[in-house]
Amino acid sequence: MTALDTDIKQAIVSTAAFGPREIEQITASIAANYSKYGELKEAVQELEAQPSRTPAASAKLGVCLYMLGRYTQAIEVLTKADGGALTHFYLGKAKLALDKYEEAVAAYESAGKAGYDKGIVNLAKAEALRYSGDPQGALGVLDSLSGAVEQTAEYLYQRSATVQALSGNPEEVIALLERAVAADPGHAGSLFGLALENDRRGNDDYARNLYEKAAQQFPAHVGTLLNLGILYEDVEQYERAKGCYQRILDIYPGHERARLFYKDADGSRDMFYDEEARRQQDRLSQVLSIPVTDFELSVRSRNCLQRMGVMTLGDLTETTEQELLSSKNFGETSLIEIREMLNSKGLELGQFAHQKREQDLPYNPENMSTEERALLDRPISDLSLSVRARKCMVRLGLTTVGELVRRTPDDLLECKNFGVTSLNEVREKLTAQGLKLRGEA
Repeated sequence: MTALDTDIKQAIVSTAAFGPREIEQITASIAANYSKYGELKEAVQELEAQPSRTPAASAKLGVCLYMLGRYTQAIEVLTKADGGALTHFYLGKAKLALDKYEEAVAAYESAGKAGYDKGIVNLAKAEALRYSGDPQGALGVLDSLSGAVEQTAEYLYQRSATVQALSGNPEEVIALLERAVAADPGHAGSLFGLALENDRRGNDDYARNLYEKAAQQFPAHVGTLLNLGILYEDVEQYERAKGCYQRILDIYPGHERARLFYKDADGSRDMFYDEEARRQQDRLSQVLSIPVTDFELSVRSRNCLQRMGVMTLGDLTETTEQELLSSKNFGETSLIEIREMLNSKGLELGQFAHQKREQDLPYNPENMSTEERALLDRPISDLSLSVRARKCMVRLGLTTVGELVRRTPDDLLECKNFGVTSLNEVREKLTAQGLKLRGEA
């Protein structure tokens, strides 16, 4: 029977055998035709309505509740089920989804003792250990495996995620993910991981293609649908973006970020964008974000700009000649040097001085401790921002934490597709480092 031929409702409500093979057929059927997700929900409702269930039927219901994302209910039902290998394994998966990592490992071990496939059990244990903050333990489990399991997409995916958690070589991570996708072109985790790596590197078209393939699987990774939706918004395909967010809300109606992103996409669909004007603005933003350190300047000019907190060409366009000349040891020779540097990029001193906002504190490394300077010089990537927030940082030409904290909340909110949810995320990440955006108390 093919995925398209699978009668999901009959497979669930009947007394026929129900195991990994049947579960795979159901998930493949929904992946091939998402409208069949409704059949899964109807079958679960019918099972739930039964006045009494056999332990085997409870196991089946618990697995289906897990597939619907109803993890707490899945655990309640599976705990009272038949105690078989399948029950223990999905009890572990449900506990993992609720961040109960130690309990997940225990459930997986019980599944193995009850006869569930040892390789699959150990891969699941490695994942739980990694999520629990023990990547070294996860690596130990993976290293203990041998044979055919080492060539499976799940093994290669789990190894890539573990290497990444151990701050390993990014090239090794990508190589493992590419091998995983080659082994199974439909492996959702590997597709998501490879898409995310390309997304981070700005390879939007390839990342979108990989996210689309990952989104075709069921259940789809929430991160896949969120990131794919963001990429669709970037190319103004708002209906597709809404479709991604709606799929998350179908399973997790209370998912705050998906709800807000859906609202943003719905509000953006009727907006008119002058594409050429936007491109010109993007090009200008990239030029304005160029650090002055990229140019060969005299020591006197460099020191003066550093004292004034002038870090980019954009800062210079907001600075007047008079302000430069009022700086200690800055004369006509340095002024000519700065003019020529700006002219080479089609810019002028002070051309955007009217846009300049009053800064709370200039960025002056000479007045900072070594620790403060090191904190502000850290790359923004260290904040582990979401894809949407990271894309705003790229558009604004921000690469370090120091550059970020010199921006106001309004500066960030002006960036396309950056809303209050992303702003609060940035605030939370900065607060954890003892920092705030400019202008915030």
